[in-house]
Amino acid sequence: MFLSQTWCGIATIMSSASGADPTNIFAPAGTPAKSIFNLSMLVLSVTAGIFLVVAGILVYVLFRYRMRKDSADADQEPPQIYGSNQIELSWTVIPILIVVMLFLATTRVIYTTEHAPRPKNVLEVTVVAHQFWWEFRYPKLGIVTANELHVPISDPNHPMPTYLTMSSADVDHSFWVPRLAGKTDVIPNKVNTMWIDPQTPGVYLGQCAQYCGVQHAKMLIRVYADTPKQFAAWVAQQQKPAVEDPAVAEGRNVFMHNACISCHTISGTVATGRFAPDLTHVGSRDTIASGSVPNTPANLKRFIEDPANFKPGALMPPMHLDSHDLDAVTAYLTSLK
Repeated sequence: MFLSQTWCGIATIMSSASGADPTNIFAPAGTPAKSIFNLSMLVLSVTAGIFLVVAGILVYVLFRYRMRKDSADADQEPPQIYGSNQIELSWTVIPILIVVMLFLATTRVIYTTEHAPRPKNVLEVTVVAHQFWWEFRYPKLGIVTANELHVPISDPNHPMPTYLTMSSADVDHSFWVPRLAGKTDVIPNKVNTMWIDPQTPGVYLGQCAQYCGVQHAKMLIRVYADTPKQFAAWVAQQQKPAVEDPAVAEGRNVFMHNACISCHTISGTVATGRFAPDLTHVGSRDTIASGSVPNTPANLKRFIEDPANFKPGALMPPMHLDSHDLDAVTAYLTSLK
């Protein structure tokens, strides 16, 4: 499943404070990912050993018993030996022991990940998957955002993991941030949970790992692992109502008098739609279109004009605004920090 995923959209926005590939499964940055990495190394070591033994025996047999033209019995069939209890027992028992060992190791990782002790000071986040974007709700903090998940780093001495309660609003999806944890399916009418505990500040990228439609490849995830101070500042900003800047009042009026309010929410206004991302602080996000492109006024304007510019098959229709109204709306949304 992992190898079948398309990662073309991630490359355009790849960044990391540490300089490491933010999707590298061999650079785990959280406890669940480290457990999976250690298990992967164990499986790789065992299978590599099996390969070397089998390949070594094969190469030895090919050279040791190859037919020689100058051999006296070159034209004779070699002696045929039928059956060997010792060999048959060895190639039956040894593989069984290897499989049992790998089964127990895998079970241990699953158990320790799924049933890890839950500290009291955890961050609760509700994740709702949509075609083709992610909704993140912080019920205890009163925050709703999209595609960019902010969490505090976790000190191993004083763990503060983030628990994700996930469900889907439409079809099957799968939440996967390779450096933080394994993938977890997000299914309609079912609640699945997982937890992450990034221990190094930075941006960790992921995406939907279950084919969910035309824009599956661009249903991206950005996890911001913030220091406690950074996270507190982000929370304080997100808890503020939408900025009312008189300079963009015209754009606000255009937004409120079009179909935008049927799908989007902007706190403190008549826009209370739940079908599309919450735009209360859209100007503070680094990306738009579910992480596909940087959040710049030019990109935002193009997306409002025709979302298919960046996400062919996106469920948002073209708004068909004239140039003046389009500029006004873009200025308004850009101001929502």
